[in-house]
Amino acid sequence: MPETEPWNYTLHIPQDTRAVTVCRRTVRLILTLHGLIRLADVAELLAAELVSNAVRHTKGPAAMRLNRRDGVLRIGAWDASPLPPSYVSEVVPDTEEAGRGLFLVRACADDWGWHPLRRGGDIGKYVWCDLALA
Repeated sequence: MPETEPWNYTLHIPQDTRAVTVCRRTVRLILTLHGLIRLADVAELLAAELVSNAVRHTKGPAAMRLNRRDGVLRIGAWDASPLPPSYVSEVVPDTEEAGRGLFLVRACADDWGWHPLRRGGDIGKYVWCDLALA
């Protein structure tokens, strides 16, 4: 039976596309340990899309955050760019290899969004999505 206490994990990641694989596997491990394996496939996909955007489209540090609170699993990615995430509002052709990330997040998550961050001289943004635990 899954636990109900809140928890929070943060993984600081390098500016390297291989970090996406590390994040996917970390998400699966965390969810398995907390009895939420049923969410692992979709949570891995969402984390991969958010982290991929953070390491491919920005320069500098990035981090993935995974937390559980009030019946919701929140997956988020922080990066050092204050610019909004790029969301293409039209269909991306099947021949393109990129451009579907936030479409997938929007389609698979119960909610998603982003906000700029400014903390102690650090700037950037946090892009997040939620999955209901019930």
